[in-house]
Amino acid sequence: MTFWNQWRVVVDEADRAQWVWEPLKSVGPLRFGMAHDDATQAVAGYLEPSPRSTNHYGDVVSHEFALTHAPGGPALTAYYDAGRLTCVAVNARRGPQVTLDGLRLVGRVPSELEAAFIEYTTTHGHELRYGPHADPGTETLGVVLRAQRAGDVVLSRPVFVAHDWADRCVHVPESRIPDSEWTDRHY
Repeated sequence: MTFWNQWRVVVDEADRAQWVWEPLKSVGPLRFGMAHDDATQAVAGYLEPSPRSTNHYGDVVSHEFALTHAPGGPALTAYYDAGRLTCVAVNARRGPQVTLDGLRLVGRVPSELEAAFIEYTTTHGHELRYGPHADPGTETLGVVLRAQRAGDVVLSRPVFVAHDWADRCVHVPESRIPDSEWTDRHY
């Protein structure tokens, strides 16, 4: 496999870890508020810290986690504020499948996920909003449903936040989510 092709590979659904999202509380084994060492231990066996994957954005630090047994880039990016996990962005191509009441959120065609998410938020009384990049999300659940390229295909890349970051999380200029999540190319 060439260097460029490894960045386009999408993990089969059957090969993804299956995680459940508890809005504003946890994403699979990652609980908001945990320290990086605890997060590393929580995902051991499936994910490991990526080499040279730490970035600083003022008080916020991000760490990327890669699949333990597969080549390629990160499976997810964890953001820590004051040393505590406050945000998890799941890679559309390699990340675990994260569900909310059975609704699959990772690696989906964005328009199909958006339709299902509109139905979910309407049924459960959450206000759906759209950010400046036309990404749907809701502050009451603490999620923004981003899109990520996989070669010529676009797939869903959800960004989950803790309660402390939920206010204005959909509105990019006022969000506490680092600008890099909106501006960097995510491989």
